[in-house]
Amino acid sequence: MKALVFLEHHEGSLTRAALGVLGKAARLGGEAAGVVAGSGVRSLAEEAGRFGAALVHVADDERLAAALPQPRVDVLAGLVREEGYDTVLFAQSVLAGDVAAALAARLGAGLNWDLVDLAERDGALVGTRRALADSVVVEAGWASEPRLALFRAGAFDPVEEENGGPAEVRDLDVALEEHSTLAELVEEARPAETEGVPLEEAEVIVAAGRGLGSPERFGLVEELADALGGAVATTRAVVDAGWYPYPTQVGQTGKTVAPKLYVAVGISGAIQHKVGMQGARVVVAINKDPHAPIFEYSDLAVVGDLHTIVPRLTELVRARRGA
Repeated sequence: MKALVFLEHHEGSLTRAALGVLGKAARLGGEAAGVVAGSGVRSLAEEAGRFGAALVHVADDERLAAALPQPRVDVLAGLVREEGYDTVLFAQSVLAGDVAAALAARLGAGLNWDLVDLAERDGALVGTRRALADSVVVEAGWASEPRLALFRAGAFDPVEEENGGPAEVRDLDVALEEHSTLAELVEEARPAETEGVPLEEAEVIVAAGRGLGSPERFGLVEELADALGGAVATTRAVVDAGWYPYPTQVGQTGKTVAPKLYVAVGISGAIQHKVGMQGARVVVAINKDPHAPIFEYSDLAVVGDLHTIVPRLTELVRARRGA
């Protein structure tokens, strides 16, 4: 396998999801290379060496400064054709999804998406994805090369190689198609609630459901998240009710996350929500209903009034950190 990993970056750092995919490619053997595209991004390339990349291609060009997909498709398509990469891997994001789909069309290649694992069997690559609200596991392959794969956010944790050092860096001559330069990014706006670490990148998440009672009670959740150094998430019922912004929704129709710690506050645990957070390493659920479905997949179940438990927990966390 000669794999190329799209290394997406955010606010001056390679994303954890992309580094996780890079590490997975390196562990499969063969050649694992990365590609970074943007403006002023050459310094990011060396970081990839610590996570398994022997080689990183850098497309550093002012025309790539905006997070637009088509210029990146030009870069990847040329690289795949020139270097003969038989596999191109992406970590799920809005940008990566657009790039992967357009690249598949450009190359006439097969794309498997929402994968959670990748393995080599008898010389063939086999991807694993979940279906039917994650109740079944499906294995998928490719009929031809190059093979394109888009992995669910948080499918792999980034792991630094013990002997990993700076990767070999090769600068690319950026050649863009005329149609790829027609779009212009006029404005990039993020709601204040989503500033900082993206929800998909957060290591600690405190999520709230309708059990919170009212939007005015979100201060409880925000204070706990702040004490833990984490981010705030919500369920679909919460955002549909207008209690909190849509970018914070986790679930089948929201974002997929895989933090080290997921604290579910007042969340019943419908299957649609489970789909978005079941990759969490440790799940702590707080709910007054001892029969709440979320307790079935929680590592720690706390039965009681969240309005009493959450403030006390926040107090204890702050005291522990202060000590």
